[in-house]
Amino acid sequence: MLVVQLKPEEEILPRISGKRIFVFECIGCQEVYFPREEVEEFIEGLKNEITGRAVLDYLCNRDFVREYIKAYSNEVKEAEAVLVFSCGVGAQIVSSLLEDKVVYTDCDTLYLSGFQGLTIQEFDCKQCGQCYLNYTGGICPLVNCAKGLLNGPCGGSKDGKCEVNPEADCAWELIYKRLKRLGKLDLLKETLPPRDYSRMIESGR
Repeated sequence: MLVVQLKPEEEILPRISGKRIFVFECIGCQEVYFPREEVEEFIEGLKNEITGRAVLDYLCNRDFVREYIKAYSNEVKEAEAVLVFSCGVGAQIVSSLLEDKVVYTDCDTLYLSGFQGLTIQEFDCKQCGQCYLNYTGGICPLVNCAKGLLNGPCGGSKDGKCEVNPEADCAWELIYKRLKRLGKLDLLKETLPPRDYSRMIESGR
């Protein structure tokens, strides 16, 4: 169970301006907190052409999401970008299933202390309160990089493997390949600011 909040409009609207979009909205954790009214208001206010919209429980279930993508395959294909309203796990799963499609997350996941349930998914979310997935092709550097680096690899990787864990792929090599495939390598020119750890404290969790 995770808690999310909408990203500032100025972070999202320029990225999707003039694009046809498909929308995924996850309501699986709304009993904890999901700003559904704000999400509905945001979607209704979009000037974009929306090719389709899927509202579902638990976007964190990869097999479940795969079936939804099949069901909406034509609508997803028509879209130039996919907009996801969910925690970081859901956004990563959609990105992993739509590797040739630009996927944007419109939410930040807030830190939630205590037991949050069990999952067998291969994806995780650091609940940092300032999601970076829109800069990294849907691959989280905090989760997948052993050093949590935000602005590129450390230089210690070898043959595409992490120097800390030689069994793991270098997160930044995966990010580079994903962005190249999407034609979005220009995103690597943007320098991301240091993490604002106060966002985790301010969430009160």
